[in-house]
Amino acid sequence: MKPTLLIVPGSLPVALDRRPPQRIGPEGATCAQQEAHRTLERPKPRLLDRVRLALRARHLSPRTEIAYVGWIRRFIVFHGKRHPDTMGESEVGTFLSHLAVERGVSASTQNQALAAVLFLYEHVIERKLAWVDGVVRGKTPERLPVVLSRSEVRALLSHLDGPELLVAILLYGSGLRLLEALTLRTKDIDLAKCEIHVRDGKGRKDRRTMVSQHWTAKLQEHLSATRALHERDVLEGAGYVSLPDALRTKYRAAPRDWRWQWLFPATRTYFDPSTNERRRHHLHETVIQRAVRSAARKADIIKPATPHTLRHSFATHLLEDGYDIRTIQELLGHKDVATTMIYTHVLNRGPNAVRSPLDR
Repeated sequence: MKPTLLIVPGSLPVALDRRPPQRIGPEGATCAQQEAHRTLERPKPRLLDRVRLALRARHLSPRTEIAYVGWIRRFIVFHGKRHPDTMGESEVGTFLSHLAVERGVSASTQNQALAAVLFLYEHVIERKLAWVDGVVRGKTPERLPVVLSRSEVRALLSHLDGPELLVAILLYGSGLRLLEALTLRTKDIDLAKCEIHVRDGKGRKDRRTMVSQHWTAKLQEHLSATRALHERDVLEGAGYVSLPDALRTKYRAAPRDWRWQWLFPATRTYFDPSTNERRRHHLHETVIQRAVRSAARKADIIKPATPHTLRHSFATHLLEDGYDIRTIQELLGHKDVATTMIYTHVLNRGPNAVRSPLDR
């Protein structure tokens, strides 16, 4: 901005500077200079905070974040709290061997620990590790899934009621994973078409699966009760729900929109201090797990029945009914058909569908 000349008769022209005066801090520097200085002095985030930021930047699930941070913390503590930047392949190999030999962890647990440490070096420290030699690896057991018979499924369902029954219906009737069923939104179920749209399932993949026509009326009653609960929450100043990614910013009204509410809401609300909202979460997994265990005990089922057992039973019974393996793979959301092939070994026709000679 150019200064303006002020001409007073009988005197020399005086230049007026119209720029706003800069605020001077207590140490003689301008406030802008002090702010820049404070920014430079701001401490660098701690290592585990950097790990969390790297995981969230890649949109990995909160459970993956908890698991990876936990394994990285154990890795650091195991080596006397040394900074990972001062360690390398030998320390990683020693830690993994310790898990297998002294802790006796399973092969899948050891693989998870290795994935966490590799993520730390590759995406946080930005250093590529060479091949880790001399690691004692646990052997991965080849276990068959527990499958209930059709009569056992009927007996189990007869001892459930309320939302727990409807969740079990979706696990057995639609082949959903437990968390996939609990995180369904009301907009994800289409009772007219008898289908469910599973969004952001395992591996961040979407898929469609069916709904049992026999239970559409019960599900419709549940939807009506859930909507009435939501409308009551809104009248009381609540009715908000958490949204994935940045949808909250994109759709301002979505946190209170009925379509985005959980299909199986929790019985109590909670206050979110970051948004100053009264929210309602979905049912916790332990609610369904306890209900299924209790129902299996009342039904006198000896097999170790869990909610995931209903998903295994869904796939096995479809195979028994003659459906092809590729269709079942799509319904289950398996990445590889080899994962689905394990259900061919638990068909209710004897091992490998071979008849015992005593049956003749």
